[in-house]
Formats: sequence, C-alpha cells, structure tokens
Amino acid sequence: MPNGLQLCARTTSEPQLERAVLSAVFWIALYLGVITVPLLILLLGDAPPGRGFVWDLAIALGFAGVTMMAVQFVLTARFRRASAPYGIDIIYYFHRYAAVVALVAVVAHPLLIVADEPAYVAYLDPRSAPWHMTSGLLSVLALIVLVATSVARKQLHIHYGGWRYSHLFLAIVAVVAALAHIEGVGYYAASPAMRKAWLALIALWTAVVVYVRVVRPALVMRAPYRVVEVRRERGDAWTIAVEPSDDGDGIEFAPGQFVWLTLRSRPFAMKDHPFSIASSAEQPRRLEFTIKELGDFTRTIGDVAVGEIAYVDGPHGAFTIDRYDSRGLVVIAGGIGAVPIMSMLRTLADRGDRRPVLFFYACRRWERMTFRESLEDLVARIDLRIVFVLEEPPEAWTGAHGRVTQALLDQELPADRTQCEYFVCGPTEMIRSVETSLHGLGVPLARAHSELFELV
Repeated sequence: MPNGLQLCARTTSEPQLERAVLSAVFWIALYLGVITVPLLILLLGDAPPGRGFVWDLAIALGFAGVTMMAVQFVLTARFRRASAPYGIDIIYYFHRYAAVVALVAVVAHPLLIVADEPAYVAYLDPRSAPWHMTSGLLSVLALIVLVATSVARKQLHIHYGGWRYSHLFLAIVAVVAALAHIEGVGYYAASPAMRKAWLALIALWTAVVVYVRVVRPALVMRAPYRVVEVRRERGDAWTIAVEPSDDGDGIEFAPGQFVWLTLRSRPFAMKDHPFSIASSAEQPRRLEFTIKELGDFTRTIGDVAVGEIAYVDGPHGAFTIDRYDSRGLVVIAGGIGAVPIMSMLRTLADRGDRRPVLFFYACRRWERMTFRESLEDLVARIDLRIVFVLEEPPEAWTGAHGRVTQALLDQELPADRTQCEYFVCGPTEMIRSVETSLHGLGVPLARAHSELFELV
C-alpha cells in the first residue's frame, strides 16, 4: 500500500444520501411536469379536432419546444437549491443538450405540418403569410442562430462578452415570438385551462428574467469586494485575492466551489466569469482565484490592480469534499484544474485534518507547474502524497511522465481503492480518460466526482 494512504471507507449517512436522491428526483419531476403541462391539458381538455397523427405530432412538438425554450432561463438562473443535487456544471451541460432537443422539436413542428399539408408552405413566406405565422418563423430562426453560435462559439471566434448579449437577445426573441405565434393561432390557447397554463409559463419566464438580470445583480452590488493582492504564478497564471469592502465576513463556501467574479464592470453588464476558489474555506473573508491566461478576459488578468472593486456571485457547485465524510481522498488534476483541489488541500490544512490524501497532479512541464511551491508547504501540514505527472519531463526526471493512465493509477492507488472518494478536475478529455480508467479499475461511479470547466 502506498505511503500514508489507508482505509478510505465512506461514512456518508443513509439519511443524507436519501435526502440528496429525493431532492434530485423532485427537481427532475418538476422540470418534466412544467414541460408536459400544456400537452396534458391539450390531451385531456377540449382540444380542436385532430387532423391525423402527423399533424398532432407536429403540434405536440411545437408545444414541447416552446416550454423547453422558456424553462431554459430557469436552468441558467443559478438557483442553488435546485442545482445542489447535481452541481451547476451538470445543469449547464444539460442546458446545452436541452437547447438542441428544443431546436429539433421546434424545427420539426413546421416541417411536419408542411409535410402533412403541403399548401401550408406558403406560410413560410413572410411577404404573404399572416403575422403570427411570420412570428413563428422568426422564433425558429432565432433559435437556430442561438444554438449554432453557442455550439460553435470558439470555432467562430465570437467574443465571450458579445456572445452573452446576443445569446440573451436571441433567447428572448425566440420565446416571445413563439408565444405570439401561439396566441395568433388562437384555438390552441383558447380553453381556460390552456390559457392559464400559458399565462403561468409567461409569468414564470418573466419573473426569472427579472430576477436574473435585475434583482440578483442589485443584490450582488450591495456587497462589493476589493482586490487586495495580485501575484504572478507559474504557467502564465495569476492569483487575484479579494476581500469585502466593508467589515463583512465574506461568503461561506465549501472547498472546491466556485463563484461568478465581476471585475472592471458592474454586475448588470453581464461581464461576470466563473472561477474556482483557490483559498481555504476556513478563511471566508479572503477569496483567492488563480486564473490562467487563456481566453478573451483572462489574457488581461495580470493588469488588474490592487484596490479595484470586484463583485462576487456565489458560492456555487457540488464539487467539494464536504459532501462526503470519508477517511481518505484521492484527487486528480490537470494544469489549472488544480485550483479547486488547492482549496480542498488548504482547507484540510487549516482545519488540522490529517486524513490521508493522494494527489495526482499532471502538467506539461515542471517549470510551469502552477502550485509547485504551495504544495511543498502543504506536504508539511497535512498527510499528503503527490504523484507529479509530466508530459514533457526534464532529462533528469525520474517520476511519472506522459498522462494519468490506468496503469499509473493501478500502480499508485491503495489496495482498498474501491472504497475511496475520487475528485477529478481538468480538461474535459482528461476527465473522461481518468473516469474510464477508474471504472476499469473497479471504482464505483458514485465515488468518482468531477468538475467540468467549460460551462459556456
């Protein structure tokens, strides 16, 4: 058995696990209920006479697509209670795939109608079509552009800030135009029950938009932070430290969580970015973020000056050791993916927690390993063993090289590996590879936890 790592049996209580499962099931059921309510009312109520299976399918897909479009705003509203059972990164990934499903449903709606009634192709011409048909076509086109620019944002070289504004605008256009189309058609919203359902959906959608774009930014502005330190790190990274501008205690967070950070702007400007907290959860007044120069915003992160105002929306995320009462941990990180791991390790040190930790830290080159010196200090404070993995090791290197493979994990993991809790963070490709390797070594899926960086 490797040095320092002993039995890692999880002791999470059954009631805790049961509550988490019930919460997850509740939110899934609520989502499906909202999506299907209009369809159920149409099915059970006084609906207009059907024209056959294809026509009815087209109408059903149109209704489902519109409700999914409206609920998309809820998925990205960052409601902590709703995202807690899954992690907000999973919610955002689901948001992506749900958008594609909604697009397929919305596009299939007019295509099936035209296939069933070819004469309706005339309604696709906005020069002669009734206004509500043109409104429906506008909704479809807006959703197509929205999904295309989101899926291929990086390939199209669309600036993140501009994309956020256009994304919101296109989403609002798609939903409003779709609802106007339904209202214009008339008979599918004529029954009292159906009208109440659509009014409730509109009220929900409006409330979420107002909360996300007005109420929450106003709340965030009431608790500003100030930059107190900016320091250069290895590997083109910078650590930005912020503290509350007043005498507040800061935010309570769990090690491994992240926040949306706004610098050089106000929260209303939608220029916030998600960054993992690198500092200890035992010192909530001081938040540190280690940020690598990668994207549009982060390339200038080193220009931030001490004294600048910052705004923090959080904490968010379910990637934390505090959810699992284990006797030992295995953490695996690649590159800047070590940021939430560092928060976990620093928290363990400040708590005087002597649980054994095995850390696989992968990086391209030794001299660019961001937290090298910090980890040396932590080894003296906690029961930590580190396996450094370099893709381009120096000539005298005697440690692991290449990538974190199943063979390396098999060699270094303890004999009771199936009982440990695993935390994996880094590039998406690395996460998938490590999860596959852990599965190949017999690690239960429920014990492997990962954080997906690319939320947008």
